[in-house]
Amino acid sequence: MKYGAHSYIFTEYWSDEQLHILDTIVELGLDCFEIGIGDDIVYTPVLTRRHAEALGLTLIVSPGGLWPVECDLSADDPADRARGLAWHKRQVARAAELGAVAYTGALYGHPGVVKRRVPPADEFPRTAEGLARLAEFGSGHGVSIVIEPMSHFRTHLVNTPEQAMRLIRLADQPNLTVLFDTYHMITEVRDFAKAIHTIGDRLWGLHACENDRGRPGGGLVPWPSIFSALREIDFDSYMLMEAYNSGSGDFAVRRGMFHDVCPDGRAFVQMGLQFLTEGISGRSDPPGQCCRSRDEANG
Repeated sequence: MKYGAHSYIFTEYWSDEQLHILDTIVELGLDCFEIGIGDDIVYTPVLTRRHAEALGLTLIVSPGGLWPVECDLSADDPADRARGLAWHKRQVARAAELGAVAYTGALYGHPGVVKRRVPPADEFPRTAEGLARLAEFGSGHGVSIVIEPMSHFRTHLVNTPEQAMRLIRLADQPNLTVLFDTYHMITEVRDFAKAIHTIGDRLWGLHACENDRGRPGGGLVPWPSIFSALREIDFDSYMLMEAYNSGSGDFAVRRGMFHDVCPDGRAFVQMGLQFLTEGISGRSDPPGQCCRSRDEANG
């Protein structure tokens, strides 16, 4: 198993001045690190790559920064679909510069775009076509393309593992897999074990966090069911913790997280990693609450 964390647990904008976070990640006992990239993220890829390689740290990227809304593989307008493919290809090329192993996210559409309508008959096929071309491009650059189902508050297109697998079957590309996010799935899935079995060997990894985006454990997510299902499919890939640092100014609030579940990135990772490693090994889940106060986290 490869355990990791998202850059947003520690910082809003990745930059050349943030390389020390990679040292922290290794110090905390993690194997991989996901970096949010986009048009507003300015950094030197080779510097991050060299530092990560020196530490033996695997990198993953996702489009968490500025992503023009017209760049959408599922858009009604063919011109916007073409813009979407071109934009995603640039991110994949940047991922390759970083030496990242995967490009992950709601790549099929655009987070925040929710069309309240009966889906057009060609919406899934045209989206799958774009994903197939992106997956082929990623394969040529050594970067896995990983789609993430999100809640119906963020997208209308892929809310469930079944929908993700439908896209994958239509795209018919081996370089296309799934990231299962426990936060998003809490509003979409009743049987988490069934959901994981639905994805099966196309499960690239998990975003492991609670129903409130807090550190895993103590909330509503049915972890015993998840851990059991992962053992049943012999899952041995990426388990990434994700949250927004609520101790960093108004960052979390501007991202729509209005409660203080991650005031201290180090504490979040330490407690989350203990919970996940004990759970996946089959040992008893450690006690604890899903979130702590700022004073407790810093104390």
